[in-house]
Amino acid sequence: MVELLEIFGNDLTVVNAARVSFHKESTEMKLADTKLIAYLAKHNHTSPFFHPQLRFRIKIPIFVAREWFRHTVGFARNEVSRRYVDSAPEVWFPTEFRERDPNVKQGSKDTTVDTPEVKKVYYDAMNDAIQAYHTLLEQNVAPEIARAVLPLSLYTEFIETGSLAAYARLCKLRLDPTAQKEIRDYAQQISDLIEKAFPISWKALMENV
Repeated sequence: MVELLEIFGNDLTVVNAARVSFHKESTEMKLADTKLIAYLAKHNHTSPFFHPQLRFRIKIPIFVAREWFRHTVGFARNEVSRRYVDSAPEVWFPTEFRERDPNVKQGSKDTTVDTPEVKKVYYDAMNDAIQAYHTLLEQNVAPEIARAVLPLSLYTEFIETGSLAAYARLCKLRLDPTAQKEIRDYAQQISDLIEKAFPISWKALMENV
């Protein structure tokens, strides 16, 4: 789940952040402004792209979040803490079990091993972990300890605010074909939402960042 909560700025925000160097300001987007944005992105003049901000609510499996959180510059995040909440945990179930690729240290093949045996091992492990969590809580174990039995497939949720420049770098890296499919799916959702809000700037950044 990716929800766009707030937007600060638009394409004109980028333009005017750049034009202030000459003590100038644009009040509406014109062709010259579009060309300016393209020039800024092409020549790596990134500071104007840090002024627009976007705030998202993201629900994501922990194993994907740990990769997502490696992007730190230009971001602020606040995450749900299972120290404080003991609501029913929700875990991610894969739609496919991709086959391991022996030729790469990380990653997978497009082919799958979706056998009944593989699915049963995964589902049983998830169900056992959730049941263990509930049992520990029933025995009055504190949530901050009980949570330790939960798997990496557990969904976490956080609010994230980032600059346009920060999201451009994140999406450029995480939309690469070598990135794990699950994180590519999230990056694509983010990219699609940003493109609607900043069509000119996003196109320029995606072509040049």
